[in-house]
Amino acid sequence: MILRARVVLTMDGAPIENGAVAISGSRIADVGGFDEVRARNSGEVVDLGEQVLFPGLINAHCHLDYTCLRGKIPRPNSFTEWIRQINAEKAKLSPDDYVSSIDEGFAEAQRFGTTTIANLTAVPELIPQIRSPISICWFPELIDVRGKVNVELAAGSLRTVEQWGLAPHALFTASAELYRECERVAPLLTTHVAESREEMSMFREASGALYDFLKEIGRDMSDCGGATPLAKFLTMRDVSTSLDMTGRWMVAHLNELAETDFALLEKLPSKFSIVHCPRSHRYFDHSPFAFERLSKLGFNICLATDSLASNDDLSLFAEMRAFRDKFPRVSPEEILTMVTLNAASGLGQGDLVGRIAAGFRADVLAAPCGGSAEVFDQIIATEQPDWMMVNGRVVG
Repeated sequence: MILRARVVLTMDGAPIENGAVAISGSRIADVGGFDEVRARNSGEVVDLGEQVLFPGLINAHCHLDYTCLRGKIPRPNSFTEWIRQINAEKAKLSPDDYVSSIDEGFAEAQRFGTTTIANLTAVPELIPQIRSPISICWFPELIDVRGKVNVELAAGSLRTVEQWGLAPHALFTASAELYRECERVAPLLTTHVAESREEMSMFREASGALYDFLKEIGRDMSDCGGATPLAKFLTMRDVSTSLDMTGRWMVAHLNELAETDFALLEKLPSKFSIVHCPRSHRYFDHSPFAFERLSKLGFNICLATDSLASNDDLSLFAEMRAFRDKFPRVSPEEILTMVTLNAASGLGQGDLVGRIAAGFRADVLAAPCGGSAEVFDQIIATEQPDWMMVNGRVVG
């Protein structure tokens, strides 16, 4: 099959006017100008007309368990209040509810042009029941506040999954031992760090609503006081197993950073990926995200939706627009990079997804296009793609 469009945006170079992409099975075989691609390849030509073809989008941080909680939790007065409310809602869910929620989330993400997703789940035992229409990296979310977690068992249940990692939930719910065990076992890792002001107060001042809540439920609070969440994260881990964080760790949020944290980040010998969720960030009214400073330090920054317990939908187009509203000086090309190339790199799939290139997975979207001059702006303005291919299969 040869796909022809007004513009092909590969994410590798300049947009290609009157471009084409040859598909062989589930992979991209060739890309370039239409006449050249047609001369080099045989097969049916599908002319998509006045469209731009661009790579499928990659959601680097999502909790599809909570798709069914859309609109269930009013905007809270505090992060701790939200934790109490989501715990109350989760207590009502059955295994069937979780399966339906995850299935619904996959369908919605696909409808909005997501072709790869990193999904953190609290119910990894249900993974065999899930049939995702898009590519997925599963991350069991592990918490040991109320008891020890068998990391080997959690990892063992995933070794038949194509791509997986582990997600010690957060510094306030996962012990240093759990973080070290996850690093020892998992090829990929993700966690929440420095998400809220209350987390900063808990670890730096040993006070605040989150500190009081966790003390109330029996957490050992002896690790609180004197250090920021980021400093704790960087010092609690086993350096012998994680000297190079590049390509292994995706750290979600980093909303609350002190000046001392930036000094630590500058000295890091390797940089982890950072995942920012613009609309969830707005929902909680977190402190401003330090995009410019983190970007200048060389961090790989991705965008994601987070869960529908703190967002309206699973649209990465909407996340790009929300990010642009806060950071209008960032080019639309760089914004699109955060849901393609950067996210692919964060998931260790930089040689498979995130661009249109020979040998890459045939995950391709099409949207209306008036020409290559404004193509990145036109993509960000998209509500839903007009046409979509996932792993070489036309959707819809």
